[in-house]
Amino acid sequence: MTGQRILIVDDEVYIRRLLGATLARAGYEPIEATTAAEALALARSRRPDAILLDLGLPDRDGLEIVQLLRQQQAAPILVVSARDATDQKVAALDLGAHDYITKPFDSEEVLARLRATLRDRLEAEGATAVLRAGAVRVDLANREVTRDGEAVHLTRKEFEVFHQLALHPGRVVTHQRILQAAWPHEVDRRVDYLRIVVRNLRQKLEPDPARPTLIVNELGIGYRLIADS
Repeated sequence: MTGQRILIVDDEVYIRRLLGATLARAGYEPIEATTAAEALALARSRRPDAILLDLGLPDRDGLEIVQLLRQQQAAPILVVSARDATDQKVAALDLGAHDYITKPFDSEEVLARLRATLRDRLEAEGATAVLRAGAVRVDLANREVTRDGEAVHLTRKEFEVFHQLALHPGRVVTHQRILQAAWPHEVDRRVDYLRIVVRNLRQKLEPDPARPTLIVNELGIGYRLIADS
């Protein structure tokens, strides 16, 4: 795995440390919030891939935060809470949470639920979980890329660009769409940034980077990933 960012929202330091260590061991990048206000701010600024949310926050009820987070961004929310009443679970799921895990929890179960949720999100976006393009194989759910069976290390920015192309294999993805996804906080999104990343991707993935056959340029429009049928 290559560092999907997971936001942990819990005011108990023990829970944050336990979840953080579990996620880091599995290859994720944990970030932490202790209040609802901090959670909303980090969700905007850090764009997590998923959120683990406790409902018992000191400054705001967690059910309200589920709704606010769903309005703000698309990252799936897994509630991790000591509230075990059925009506609380139903309310959280009806408000937009993707799953509900009751405390005390098993760390391996949390990881399994997280993996399943991230896979479901990809399928909802119309993506193929595992994609092949020549000698390149990409597992979108686990963020793993191999070439001729050997793992290829991509930086987070390189993977974000490649991810956008892999979500739509065979279709042209515009410069603007890729820039918005990979550089969400840049005011001046320049195509030059994108070209540098694509050049790096070709160096790592193409048989002949000077004559690309996997990531092809659509002049003045964007790029297309030529995937196997």
